[in-house]
Amino acid sequence: MELLTILNHCYRHRGFVYRNARFSTDKRNIDVEVHPRVGSAAICSGCHQPAPGYDRLPERRFEFIPFWGILVFFLYQMRRVQCRGCGVVVEEVPWCEGKRHSTKAHMLFLARWARKLSWLETAESFHTSWDKVRDAVEYVVTWGLEHRSLESIRAIGVDEIQYAKGHKYLTLVYQIDQGLTRLLWVGKERTIESFQGFFAVIGDQLAGQIQFVCSDMWQPYLDVIREKCSQALHILDRFHIVAKMNKALDEVRAAETRRIAQAGYQPLLKKSRWCILKRKENLTAKQQHRLRDLLRYNLQTVRAYLLKEDFQQFWKYNSPTWASMFLDFWCN
Repeated sequence: MELLTILNHCYRHRGFVYRNARFSTDKRNIDVEVHPRVGSAAICSGCHQPAPGYDRLPERRFEFIPFWGILVFFLYQMRRVQCRGCGVVVEEVPWCEGKRHSTKAHMLFLARWARKLSWLETAESFHTSWDKVRDAVEYVVTWGLEHRSLESIRAIGVDEIQYAKGHKYLTLVYQIDQGLTRLLWVGKERTIESFQGFFAVIGDQLAGQIQFVCSDMWQPYLDVIREKCSQALHILDRFHIVAKMNKALDEVRAAETRRIAQAGYQPLLKKSRWCILKRKENLTAKQQHRLRDLLRYNLQTVRAYLLKEDFQQFWKYNSPTWASMFLDFWCN
């Protein structure tokens, strides 16, 4: 199957025809000539209406999706039109926007690969530049923001990601409705002010429609969620709940260790930290023996450890009613 046949089948544009696909002089590229179809009117790039021709500009090259590792370029002489409302302007072509040197298909191609690879790896893999990959991602993201709908957000997830050394974070807000997961918003830092920026974008009306919010236990997030989504069910991350329990347990152990040392008693809690913080199935044989020995004593650390272990039953409940009853029992 010839290249022109493939282009006419997969990337056909009304008012234009492909002609004369050939290798460049160095045999590294394929150049495809594009010509306006006979009798077709040029489109004004200002008002998007047909307009009479004025003159032709020098030939431009537009980069297309590579075929079999070979770069492909469209060659076309842009027409200028004499528009009644806009004056003399360059025509609008369907495969490119503005003064870009990449086709829309090429930018979409690079942006999709940039989701799987780093921008540098994408550029090296497809013999292009890092700047073109960046421009492609910017074009696709801008188009998505202009065409997205925010009318039916029922569940959101909030998280942070570190993007540089020195505690440099971004706040990410996702829509996590059933059947629809997408990134909604990115804000610099993980402060109250940055997270409030998301609710400033969607407005109070949409915020009032949110039914579920999932987040970790970072205090600025909790404060903003309590203020902006008080009607929503707030779902906390299991990992961070367990981490908070382990932190509290470790504080009890450290405080009791100091009291025992000050009172001059035998250091019963020496080398016991990881015995009580690790999951049972991850304990070594030596740690298991040490834990069994420790559980014989009536210590605050032991009672805190047993409470932590007892709480693990909470994750096994499927019924909200029974889970609530267990939580009340555990707390009391």
